[in-house]
Amino acid sequence: MPMQPIDHPLNLTMQAVLTYGSWGITVVLIALAIRMGLRERTPFYVLMVLAAMVAAFAEPLYDTALVLYFYSTDGMYTHFTAFGVPQPIWTHSGYAVLYASAAMFIAQAIHRGTLTSRGLYAFAGLELVMSSVFEMVGINGGAYAYWGPHVFRIFKYPLVIGVLEAAQVICFAVAAALLRKRATNPWQLLGLFVLFPCTFFMANFGAGAPTIIALHLDHVSETLIRLGAVASIVAAAVLIRAAASLLPLASGPVTPAEAPVSPKHADRR
Repeated sequence: MPMQPIDHPLNLTMQAVLTYGSWGITVVLIALAIRMGLRERTPFYVLMVLAAMVAAFAEPLYDTALVLYFYSTDGMYTHFTAFGVPQPIWTHSGYAVLYASAAMFIAQAIHRGTLTSRGLYAFAGLELVMSSVFEMVGINGGAYAYWGPHVFRIFKYPLVIGVLEAAQVICFAVAAALLRKRATNPWQLLGLFVLFPCTFFMANFGAGAPTIIALHLDHVSETLIRLGAVASIVAAAVLIRAAASLLPLASGPVTPAEAPVSPKHADRR
C-alpha cells in the first residue's frame, strides 16, 4: 500500500483556480436555480444546489474509503480536518458544480415528462466526462491525488471513480424528481438535504464496495483490485439502468380537473 502523501507540495496556483473558479460558477449556478424556480414557482432547484453543498461536509468519509488526499502543505485554504484529511474550501462549490448542476437539468426534464431512458444515459455519459475532466485537472495540477493502489487510470484518474460519480448524480436526480412529484408541501422538499447524502453513499459505498474492500485489503492484490473495479463499474451501470427504467415520469399526480374524459362521459356532457 502506498503511503499517504501528507508532505506532497500543494500547487497554490491550481488551488486558486479550483477555489475561485468553482465558487464563481456556483454563484452563477445558484442564480440560474433561482430563475428556474421562479418560473416554476418552486424552491426545488435552489435546494438541490444547497443540499449538494451541505453534503460536502461528509467528504472525509469518501476520501477515507476511496483513498483520496488533498495536499495540505503551507498555503492550503482549509476549514476542517477529519479522518486525517484536511478539507479544502472548494469541496462545497465543487459538489455544486459537479453534481448539482447536471442533476438540476435532469430533474427538470423528468418533471416535464420529456426525458427518456436514452436521454438519461446521455446525461450519465456527460456527467462522466465532466467529472473526469474536473478531476484530471485537479489531480494533474497538483491539488490532490487518489493515492491508493487504484487501477484503470487515465491521466492518474481512476476510471471507476468517474463511473460511480455518474451513477450517484443520476440516482440523486431521479430520486429528487420523485420527491418533488410526491411532495404536497414545499417544506417536504427539505428532504433533499437527506436524499443527497443517501444517494451519494448508496452509489459510492454500495456499488463502490468491491473497489473499496479491494483497496483496503491487508494484503493488497492488483488482480483483486482490478476485479473489484470491474464489479463496481458493472454495479454502477445497473444503478443507472434501474433509474432509467422509471422514465418517462409524469410531472405530477393527475388531479380530477386534469383527468382525461372518456368518450362515454363526454357524450353525457
